[in-house]
Amino acid sequence: MKNWYVLRVQSGREAQVRESLERRVLMEGVQEQITRVLVPSERVTEIRGGEKRVRERKTYPGYIFVEIEMGEAKEIPEKAWFLIRETPGIGDFLGAGSIPTPMSRRDVEKMLGEVVRKEDAPKVQIGFCVGEAVRIKEGPFENFDGTVETVSPAKGLVRVIVTIFGRPTPVELEYWQVEKI
Repeated sequence: MKNWYVLRVQSGREAQVRESLERRVLMEGVQEQITRVLVPSERVTEIRGGEKRVRERKTYPGYIFVEIEMGEAKEIPEKAWFLIRETPGIGDFLGAGSIPTPMSRRDVEKMLGEVVRKEDAPKVQIGFCVGEAVRIKEGPFENFDGTVETVSPAKGLVRVIVTIFGRPTPVELEYWQVEKI
């Protein structure tokens, strides 16, 4: 039987710790015991300095996930336990006291689903919130100032209320057409 466990690691070094653990697993020949090591992440589209960038963002910063084949006594095999505990950058297993708690099936399915969805198109990260003052930087309303009324991340749209001829008018724009004031 295989269980997934969560390990605390140094934040910002998740990928390095994963590679180190995978390398040690191969060197020690315990691939049957430690079957998978994951750092769930997602692709996010951002606009910074007027440029559109796609970057990887860790879903759970400071944690990595490990799938372990349980021993006969339904516990983590001793060789796998010490290999994980002695890997530089790994803090501890999540759990009560010194007893690691395996992830629930529901949580595992959610986490693995996020890893599969990562292959899809990158998510749009819109850095605006309702009520925020913005300036339109492109389109027919260029250089108009307004207030964000709604944000639609799924569509990548922002509805801004601008004053035209003394009347508040809603204008729907793509998120990259506006900037914070």
